[in-house]
Amino acid sequence: MDTRIAIIAIVVENPEHVEELNRILHKYSEYIIGRMGIPYQKRNISLISVAIDAPADVISSLSGKIGMLKGINAKTVYSKLSE
Repeated sequence: MDTRIAIIAIVVENPEHVEELNRILHKYSEYIIGRMGIPYQKRNISLISVAIDAPADVISSLSGKIGMLKGINAKTVYSKLSE
């Protein structure tokens, strides 16, 4: 199956649901290339970027599940790179 490279940008405004976020990311760990989290204490938020190599439907599913968490926003950017 063809895969795509993407970055999912996550803004955590409410740390109440971080545990659920980590559970979701763990379920998709086979596709995750890497992740980086930056706590921004001045604004009391966290910024997380997740690099992923997966089929487009898997990326969309992951981003959608993350975006449904209260106090957490997610946006996905896809690479134009083809297999």
